[in-house]
Parts: sequence; C-alpha cells; structure tokens
Amino acid sequence: MAKKQVKTKNCPPFHFFFVPTLKALDELGGSGSTEEIYKTVVSLTSLSSEILDEMHSFTMTEVEYRLAWARTYLKNFGAIENSKHRVWSLTSKGAKMLKENNIDIKEICSFGAKKQNKKNPTSEEVLVENESVNWRDQITDILLHLDPYAFERLAQRLLRECGFSDVIVTKRSGDGGIDGTGKLRIQGIFSFNVAFQCKRYKGQVGPSEIRDFRGSLDTNIEKGVLITTGAFTKAAKEEASCPGKRLIDLMDGEELINKLAEYGIGLNEVKSYEVDEDFFNSLME
Repeated sequence: MAKKQVKTKNCPPFHFFFVPTLKALDELGGSGSTEEIYKTVVSLTSLSSEILDEMHSFTMTEVEYRLAWARTYLKNFGAIENSKHRVWSLTSKGAKMLKENNIDIKEICSFGAKKQNKKNPTSEEVLVENESVNWRDQITDILLHLDPYAFERLAQRLLRECGFSDVIVTKRSGDGGIDGTGKLRIQGIFSFNVAFQCKRYKGQVGPSEIRDFRGSLDTNIEKGVLITTGAFTKAAKEEASCPGKRLIDLMDGEELINKLAEYGIGLNEVKSYEVDEDFFNSLME
C-alpha cells in the first residue's frame, strides 16, 4: 500500500527564527511589539511572499505561528521577556548571547521543550505565548459565523473602546464599501475622520481589496481602517502603506482577538496557577 503523502510546510522551522528574533529586538533598540518584531524579522530573513502568505489557521500565518513559538522558547530560556502590553524586550542574557554570537539552538530547544512540557504535559493542549489556543479557536469560529451586521456592530464597539467617537455603522444605507465611520481624537487636540470596513474572511485579504476600500473613501475621510477575521497578504500590507496614497490601517484576525481580550469584549479572563513542583521538592531535601 502506498504511503499517504503529507503536505509539508514551506515555512522554516520555529528554531530558524531564534537568531532573527534576537537581532530584530536589538535593531529595534532592545524592545518591540509583536508586529514590529514580525516586520523586522521579515526584513532580516528576506522570506518569499509564498512563505509569508502561507496560512497556519484562519487568522494566523505560518510565519506568525512559528515566530510565536520562537518567542516562547526564547522566553523560557531567559533570553527575552514580555510585558502585559505584549511588548517584548531583550534580557541581559539575550543581549550577551547576541553580542558574543553565542546562540546555541539545540540548547534553547532542549531547555524550552523541558519547561514547556512541564507546563503542558499533553501535547494536544498546544500553548502559544502561554495562551491556550482553544479559546482563540472558539472565538474565531464565533466571529466567522456572526451575521454581517452583527460583526459591524462588534467593530463599532471595539473602535469606541479604542477611543473613537461618533462611530456609526453605515452599510445598511448603501455606502459603496464603507461599513462605518467615526472620529479619532488624540490627546484632546487632534481629530481625524475615519472610515472602517469589515471582512469576515477565512483566508487572506489581498491588495485588490485594499485598493477597492481606498477608492470608496470620500475626500473628507482622512484615515481608513480595514478589519478582518483573516490575515493580510504581503502585497496587501505593501498596498496599504504605499507612499503617495491614502494610508489604510490594517487589523487582522489575531490583532482583533487580542483587542477583544484586552478590552474584555465578549471574553472574560480566567486566572489560573502553575504549580512549581521543584519548590515543594526542595522543602524535602
């Protein structure tokens, strides 16, 4: 009987991203957000569009997924750390490793695997950056099955929580691609007229959707925000920030879920504890 062919991923393994992640943080001045790290790693590694656009799930690319695992292992090893606001930074250990070019991939993998297995002995319960994937899968499924208007109302609520005012859902009145509008005031002085569009995608949003959205914006709209449950291709990201054109801010599925969690919209935080068995064993020595 012929063996079943298993489709392999084009993306490099997660440990490939150890060194680029450390270098990215160094280039960013010692700290950076997840998005900043991603952009810098992409620049450092020159990964192809084919690899960058490869999806791991409905909301996450394979590169983003493996970068998340790389950060988890580097954190377990003590080379990097992160704050509650999802900002990552080099530790003195990580900076020293990078300066001395002493980055032992096998040692990081071995140490990280032992610590990760202690936290999570059952491989089925996969952890990414210490967050259970189960609830993320659940909320993703809910978002994908929401009524279109309900999804727009969710975006309306989220934008209000982010500091927008006068947020109106307009799609039911025939708006030519704009799902809603609002105002963003910064420090009580500067204000911008913003239009947003919502796309419930299982896959990726391409550059044509960015161009169509930009083309639907009136002259009085100064900012556009495109929100999706999916992801954006490399070409879409380049189109959104193309010089000389009206910039479009992008919020993909992962960032959308992160924001819902940050503001507690439809998500209730459940706190738990990790038992430190080594501590209790040390009492008996």
